[in-house]
Amino acid sequence: MARIKGAVATHKRKRKLFKLTKGYKFGKRNLYRIAKDQANRSLVYAYRDRKRKKRQFRALWITRINAGIRPYGLTYSQLINGLQKSKIGLNRQMLAELAIYDTDAIAVIAGQVKQILGLSN
Repeated sequence: MARIKGAVATHKRKRKLFKLTKGYKFGKRNLYRIAKDQANRSLVYAYRDRKRKKRQFRALWITRINAGIRPYGLTYSQLINGLQKSKIGLNRQMLAELAIYDTDAIAVIAGQVKQILGLSN
């Protein structure tokens, strides 16, 4: 049986790794062992931060909604409670957009929520 050498597969594997580490500085770009470690670490960061990005946006939306609803005498928690009771199905992203760009709509929503919760105007 003939001996099979692994050079082609090894070069392909290294090419794939160095393509991942393109743009890194110093040995992290072109030294195999260091590049391999850095590529693995980078993939871990990417996975973690895809989850973190969702959390950060939700926090940003909540902050914007709270700031947009305060002038109408409501807090964020009161607004969300009132929206659930009144069966208004707006998500936080849309509420944040309304709070920034359409204050008239937020005023209408605040009025409905106050009515549902029995808060005085």
